[in-house]
Amino acid sequence: MTGLILQFGTSRFLQAHADLFLHEAREAGQDVPPVVIVQTSGSAERAGRLAAFSDPAGFPVVIRGLENGTAVERRVAVKSVSRGLSTARDWAEVVDLFADKADFVLSNTGDAGYAVTPGEASSGLGADTPLASFPGKLAQLLYARWQRGGRPLTVLPCELINRNGPVLKAVVRELAATANAPADFMRFLEQDVLFANTLVDRIVSEPIEPAGAVAEPYALWAIECAPSLRLPCEHPSIVLTDDLEPYERLKLHILNLGHSVLADIWQYEGRPADETVRAILADPSIAPRLEAIYRDEVLPGFTARGMEDAARAYVATTMDRFRNPYLDHRIADIAGNHALKVERRIAAFLDWTNAQAPVLSSIVSRQRAAI
Repeated sequence: MTGLILQFGTSRFLQAHADLFLHEAREAGQDVPPVVIVQTSGSAERAGRLAAFSDPAGFPVVIRGLENGTAVERRVAVKSVSRGLSTARDWAEVVDLFADKADFVLSNTGDAGYAVTPGEASSGLGADTPLASFPGKLAQLLYARWQRGGRPLTVLPCELINRNGPVLKAVVRELAATANAPADFMRFLEQDVLFANTLVDRIVSEPIEPAGAVAEPYALWAIECAPSLRLPCEHPSIVLTDDLEPYERLKLHILNLGHSVLADIWQYEGRPADETVRAILADPSIAPRLEAIYRDEVLPGFTARGMEDAARAYVATTMDRFRNPYLDHRIADIAGNHALKVERRIAAFLDWTNAQAPVLSSIVSRQRAAI
């Protein structure tokens, strides 16, 4: 396979998820393109991480936890990534790579990653200077690719946003319309750029500096089937499905919702600053509260949607993952962008199910009142 994979976002999550999968597929003999990781934030704090991505020895990923009831720990030197670039420092090179060599795009740009400034692209999509947002930069790069007669491209967004592919595509199209992009470019977006709808699921509990991460054994990358969909590799943790919504709802409204419930308790009840998910659930006053929310407020909502059995099984798996004795998953990390996460994980669940959920409703009300 020729070309390369451009990954936007330096997150430890992708290092222990997609980057690891690509490495393992290559080790299994598959022809997997190299990954070039692109930092979009411009943060100077990530300079060491970017440099580490260029080390041919790779970066470490430690998989630690319980697998079928057995303790496992393995350390992998991930070598799928060839180098790291920054849009702030290396923009011209990023444009060239995207326009001429990329076959796949990965992204994981944070909970507010699709936010744009109104009118951001009003001056056009010329690539001399990068626009502020990730969708703005992506629109510019796609425009440069179209101008150079670029071949079809698959975008695999990994942000925890419901229907992330269609949402990102809509944002890019709106930016292109704001920029008065030519009709031929709009057709290129529609016909030659596939924005896949995906869901990622793995708890990545801590970074390894300057690059690398510690993660649980459980991993899922669910991707919705679509005409002309191409993937950079095959892997046991990659699942193709005709309907992604059940996977999305289970993860978003059970695992992610549970994380946000614990973060809410941690924030408003003065819990220890460095408390982990495992530690808070070891408190006999906390675990029953979360279990009651799952039993009395979450499961009835899934039952009303015809998903009772799947939800019960996923709740049990989730509680086991939360109690993983080998991971130190800090609640302070989960609590970042808490208000936005509450809207996506809890308020969206209430809207989806019309559930009678007094505790969950109170969390949403408190967050909205604080804004």
